[in-house]
Amino acid sequence: MHSIWMVGDIQGCCGSLETLLSQPDIQDDPEAHFWFAGDLVNRGPQSLATLRRIMSLGERATVVLGNHDLHLLAMAAGVRKTGKKDTLDEVLAADDAQDIIDWLRFQPLAHFEYGHLLVHAGVLPQWDAEETVELAGEVESVLQSADWKKHLQLMYGNTPDQWDDRLKGPDRLRVIINALTRVRFCDKQGRMLLNVKTEPAPEDKSLVPWFNLPKRATRDVTVVFGHWSTLGLKLDSDVICLDSGCLWGGHLTAVRLQDHAVVQVPCAQTLDPHDD
Repeated sequence: MHSIWMVGDIQGCCGSLETLLSQPDIQDDPEAHFWFAGDLVNRGPQSLATLRRIMSLGERATVVLGNHDLHLLAMAAGVRKTGKKDTLDEVLAADDAQDIIDWLRFQPLAHFEYGHLLVHAGVLPQWDAEETVELAGEVESVLQSADWKKHLQLMYGNTPDQWDDRLKGPDRLRVIINALTRVRFCDKQGRMLLNVKTEPAPEDKSLVPWFNLPKRATRDVTVVFGHWSTLGLKLDSDVICLDSGCLWGGHLTAVRLQDHAVVQVPCAQTLDPHDD
């Protein structure tokens, strides 16, 4: 079996990605595959180059979409305008923009293989790995449909904040998207607290990291995610957080699936996390 390297949030820092890919443990395996935990783009200076580089890997790259990747799709669909910290205009103005957008919207929101479940942000406690992939597929179907732009108009919002199997339509899709691409904390009842971005504080019992919720159905697999730079690199048997703050001058991290060996490269600071 070829090596699989699981890579954290790049957010347009293509120079850091190139440095990571050139590290001996990674470069010495020309057949290595890469799992990217989403947020390929935005805030960093080289979103276009990052997308082209990952696309060039072909079948060696497995990508799940993050919230910034969905934001790029929403901008391409005309349902979101450029924010003051966005660095996506070069992607939309590129000669190959349509090919890039079509490639991006055909990427999954969850990937499960070799006992590892890859998502960008998190999963809700009721979902096991197979159900997570099935629910992600519901979102993927609308992103890949002819009327994908219309669906993106209904993506935004913080409600409903809790899973219910009876949810339908935009409410159902919104909960799935928010769990897979935005969640960090929940309350004790499993409701998503989507506006909280801090690091976990053990003394605050009202904020429960999604992976610490009791009876989480994915405890029998390893959930791999990014999104949470204030949490940083976390290596447990059942959860791996890959976001080590590349954008903030931290590191870009890769973890080998087979043995959870870690390769990190230092990154130049692009933004101040306190200004985010």
